[in-house]
Amino acid sequence: MEGNLLMIEDDPAISTMVKDYLAKEGYNVTVVDDGEQALQQFASASYHLVLLDLMLPNRSGLNILEHIRKESSVPILILSAKDSEVDKALGLRIGADDYIAKPFSLIELAARVQASIRRATLYSNQDEAWHGPDLQRLSIGDLTVDPGNFTVTKRGMEILLTPKEFQILKLFLQHPTRVYTKAMLYQQVWNEEYYNDDNVISLHMRRLREKIEDDPSHPRYIRTLWGIGYRLGEG
Repeated sequence: MEGNLLMIEDDPAISTMVKDYLAKEGYNVTVVDDGEQALQQFASASYHLVLLDLMLPNRSGLNILEHIRKESSVPILILSAKDSEVDKALGLRIGADDYIAKPFSLIELAARVQASIRRATLYSNQDEAWHGPDLQRLSIGDLTVDPGNFTVTKRGMEILLTPKEFQILKLFLQHPTRVYTKAMLYQQVWNEEYYNDDNVISLHMRRLREKIEDDPSHPRYIRTLWGIGYRLGEG
């Protein structure tokens, strides 16, 4: 698989090792070792995926993640020595697509990079291939989802969602009476077999609700059916 990757990492030993390995896998990797320069570099080119360290000079990785997510849904894979559940949850909650702790296997890293790009590409191709009714706008309450141009608006204001968040929301609006278990959501959105990783679904659902709900603790749009799963609310 080919693709342009941006690696934001201040440890030259790690960045050189990863860049050389991924180059053999067919990727073009641009390395930046400074948080401030990272945002400038991201704005200057187009990337298929971002590899992001959390501990950086001049600007933290989480701050970079927040800035990128305000303007782009590019897949972001966090590489960090911070391996606590809190750090993982925070990174995923802000908008990361995946998280791998240091030290890591280069084989595993390459597999996760490939999977993230494949999912993003597959989703993009599905959007381009939609015809007829699938291009119709979907609405509930103050929310409007436009599958044709990949946008979500609330009371006329656009809400920026990641590809997975958008796909989750679109799935519920396309099937307003269906109840989805976590396993069903994972298989539909991630296109992979479900391995009882409830945390991934819960974090993405929480992040989506924080963006679309007036009060995320009392959601109107996506309701929780305790012990079962989720379904679309009445808005």
